[in-house]
Amino acid sequence: MASLRRLPDSKNWIACFTDETGSRLQRSTGTTNRKDAERIAYQYEEVARRMKTKAQIRRVMSDLYQTISGSPLPSGSIRKFLEAWIDRKRVENAERTSERYDGVVTKFIEHLGAKADLDLSYLSAADVLAFRDSLLKRVGPGTVNQNLKILCVALNQARREGLITINPASQVMRIKRRVDEVDRRAFTLPELRRILEVADPEWRGMIAFGLYTGQRLGDIARLTWNNIDMVRQEIRLLTGKTRRRMVLPIATPLLSYVAGLPSSDNAEQPLFPKLHDILTRQNRSGTLSNQFHALLVKAGLANKRTHEGTGKGRGAKRQASEISFHSLRHTATSLLKGAGVSDAVARELIGHESAAISRHYTHIETATLREAVGKLPDVFNQREQPRP
Repeated sequence: MASLRRLPDSKNWIACFTDETGSRLQRSTGTTNRKDAERIAYQYEEVARRMKTKAQIRRVMSDLYQTISGSPLPSGSIRKFLEAWIDRKRVENAERTSERYDGVVTKFIEHLGAKADLDLSYLSAADVLAFRDSLLKRVGPGTVNQNLKILCVALNQARREGLITINPASQVMRIKRRVDEVDRRAFTLPELRRILEVADPEWRGMIAFGLYTGQRLGDIARLTWNNIDMVRQEIRLLTGKTRRRMVLPIATPLLSYVAGLPSSDNAEQPLFPKLHDILTRQNRSGTLSNQFHALLVKAGLANKRTHEGTGKGRGAKRQASEISFHSLRHTATSLLKGAGVSDAVARELIGHESAAISRHYTHIETATLREAVGKLPDVFNQREQPRP
């Protein structure tokens, strides 16, 4: 049983307690208040006799530190751990991946409020659950689940380091697909032609690259003449999301389009200067996505986005659309497979990673890829092209 004593030359109480071996230990409580000293003595004994893990010890020691100093244990706070984790991810991951992680962690810390400065051991599944439910009011299930996944990765690191015994994010259920969730789909060729009719020259080029390469919006907007090899008729790029190096044959309709673009002596000159500038200044593709949606509205393929009448302002969940620029990836995949291209070749062209097709063991020759892109239809031609 823990007890207290005082030394003749000190005003502070000394805690006397027994450890798990039966040895009697003494430690200063750092306080002259007997009630506080008794609580500290019992906590000392709890650590000495029953605490078996770093997480348990940190929690008790955090309480001790709070009692003695009046402030939380600095190195053990939720905020400091997550910020340190983000710093590591900036070194380990691609820039846009670390930015996505940073965004999730920032939102989570803001959600926790003052609790973010408590010791990491105080983080509970209820905290993560409340965060999940708050997100669901603003974004779709897919985005919510992605946020939970990132939190789970971060807190798994804390568990591996022994700072917590259980990952609270792993105890929170992911959101299942709802019946009202919108299915993404591919464009039809008539829809693509309607969009091309209302698009300006740069967006016509963006759409062409999206269809004939299946690459993402940001990757296409970042293309410069350095990425284009007109001699080999290839596009070479490093994808932003997966950091995958791609070498793609240029489909004949796309080659004709590229050949008609104003040439530049500067290889760093973007193919789409205005859109590239927007992406570079904002370092995200949100504005470009909104511009493409405006094209869909102009083509009569989507409704104008508005927050008016919702009573929730711009924080309200945006209405999802079944078509977006990303639908061009679906379109390219569908057209390739519809033309008889094998699943493996289609995946290699589009850049889809799959457990069934490992890039480490599967290598598809450029000639096979070139034959595949040759089967894509020419959307610039107003008449349907017969498939070979």
